[in-house]
Amino acid sequence: MRPSKHHRPFRHATERLLDVLLLKGWVAGLSWRLGGHGRLGVTRHEVDLGPERRLPRPLRIAFASDFHAGPTTAPAIFDVLLEQVRRERPDVLLLGGDYISFDAANIRALRTFLVQARTPLGTYAVLGNHDVWNGSEEVSAALAAAGVEVLVNRNVALPEPFGDVSICGIDDPWTGTPALDAAFAGAGPIRIYLMHSPDGMALLDGQRFDLALAGHTHGGQIVSRDGTPLKRPGGRGSRLYPQGRFEIAGNGPLFVGRGIGCAGIPLRLHADPELLICTLR
Repeated sequence: MRPSKHHRPFRHATERLLDVLLLKGWVAGLSWRLGGHGRLGVTRHEVDLGPERRLPRPLRIAFASDFHAGPTTAPAIFDVLLEQVRRERPDVLLLGGDYISFDAANIRALRTFLVQARTPLGTYAVLGNHDVWNGSEEVSAALAAAGVEVLVNRNVALPEPFGDVSICGIDDPWTGTPALDAAFAGAGPIRIYLMHSPDGMALLDGQRFDLALAGHTHGGQIVSRDGTPLKRPGGRGSRLYPQGRFEIAGNGPLFVGRGIGCAGIPLRLHADPELLICTLR
């Protein structure tokens, strides 16, 4: 059974208290105006599949995660993200979960972004732990209503001319019920492994991928000048792969993004929000 507010009373009570203390988003708005959310940047990567599996043309993939719509994140950052996605003109948009904080109804703040950040090959998403905690059904329904295809332990082939490329998405490794055999079953020869947390790497059992994408860690969110996070993320995978590019033996690279919004408190320090652009050749 998935966790719900009825099965996590202490966390729910803490979130309700934080909602009050954060004045239902007013503090986040002040943080945004003072630069406390950091500055959204774009990190670009290239992935070469080799001459034997050359794509008809390069595939530009945009990846964003950890929006945390709600009282911890000023919605203005979603408008900035939308403009950046439009500027980059990716072929496909992939979303890595944690769309909301505290309440599934907060996903309403993301509707404009989700509807207008359309790409030629579509938008595909997985869920994160905050989505599962606060109502995965409502979050999934809102994503679907905005034209986003939610991948929970399944894969989908991209439209032509990229029909050989499959997006393989799993349920949240922490709070969901991930099933990698189902996620990779029948996938095409070129596979993109989409997960919320890099802890999904520990679940691999012979499944092969050409590119893996994850978020969850926020790059630490609040980090000292020497790069030490004030609070390290839970999970061995999240500590092993905190942010950036990692070469995985026998597979393609793993990219872990810093995400977009703020969790817990409306502040980022030395861990700016990040949109990833990966070009697959």
